Amino acid sequence: MADSIDMAQQRADELLARNIASVVNRPVSVAASFCEDCDAPIPEQRRRAVRGVTRCVSCQDMAERYAKVSKVGAV
Repeated sequence: MADSIDMAQQRADELLARNIASVVNRPVSVAASFCEDCDAPIPEQRRRAVRGVTRCVSCQDMAERYAKVSKVGAV
């Protein structure tokens, strides 16, 4: 007979399996050919390396820096 610890472990295992399946089976967006910010072409090598890429390297760098500064400023 299963005790509460066994049932909790089984539930945790089920949740983990469900979460892994949702990530593995998540649809992948198509990579953009042109940057959504500056309309520059995104190199094929970058589109292959980064799933669902929508920005060129320069614009992505600026977006990440802005997000980081905004996050720090919000504290």
